[in-house]
Amino acid sequence: MKKVIIAFALFAGMAFTYGQTEAELKTLQGAKKDSIAAIQGRVDALQAKIDALPGWKKGAFGTIGGTLSGFNNWYTQNARDNSSGNIGFTVNAFANLQQEKFFWRNSGNINLSWVKLDDKNNPLDDDSFRETTDVFNISSLYGRKLSEKFAISALAEYRTTILNNFNDPGYLDFGVGATWTPITDLVVVIHPLNYNFIFSSGDSVFESSLGAKIVADYTRKLGAVNFKSNISAFQSYKSGNLSNITWTNSFGYTLWKMIGVGFDFGLRSNKQEALNFARITNPTETFDSVDNKLQTYWTLGLSYAF
Repeated sequence: MKKVIIAFALFAGMAFTYGQTEAELKTLQGAKKDSIAAIQGRVDALQAKIDALPGWKKGAFGTIGGTLSGFNNWYTQNARDNSSGNIGFTVNAFANLQQEKFFWRNSGNINLSWVKLDDKNNPLDDDSFRETTDVFNISSLYGRKLSEKFAISALAEYRTTILNNFNDPGYLDFGVGATWTPITDLVVVIHPLNYNFIFSSGDSVFESSLGAKIVADYTRKLGAVNFKSNISAFQSYKSGNLSNITWTNSFGYTLWKMIGVGFDFGLRSNKQEALNFARITNPTETFDSVDNKLQTYWTLGLSYAF
């Protein structure tokens, strides 16, 4: 008799479990998600306190993307016999020193890629890997704290290309002003006194000038996600034609150990670069007539978090 009662109880329990409605199960799921969110909130709060402690904080993450392919007798395309490839990588690194009365934030970004198309039936084509994306940027920000959120600061920022035409042009910004850190991971730099040095060779359109520099940088690691977004803008006091703005973004999601998926994209507007490029084919081009198209790049591939 006991065995019958036990079997009946187990059957009733199973019937109750399977008899729960979808709404009831979703209610239970919602409660669990709320608990997870509360725990994550406490973890994030503790991490923010750790990040605010004095001392050095260092880190790096990057993205590697690439494809290789080969075709033989593929008649539906013009180059029926070919081998092609595309390889690129991005690295973001930082080293930040936090002290009671001052901070020193250093960061670097490099994004390089190469592409090749070897038409085996054309002995005159270029079968080597050619540079496509070429971005290099480093910056150093020093601030003397007036309070926990405001500081008097000085910034040096340099960007150029390194595979081709290194430092031609090269941009060096140096200025002073104020820095606002409303939260641990966000830094906003406002420097009304900034000189934009531009280095170039030969007869070019590039011109250095005095202006204002605004930078906003948000770098965050949240669980398996690495994220960095940076906007750097220069407004020339001499002419709007000498102004420029660059916005770069990097995402990395760790799937297994230190390996994951990464995505990078960037936007830039720079009328001096547009005019310099246009004059290669039309030497009479001017600032008034040049088409200053938005510059963009993106990279998708495997990521590795250091």
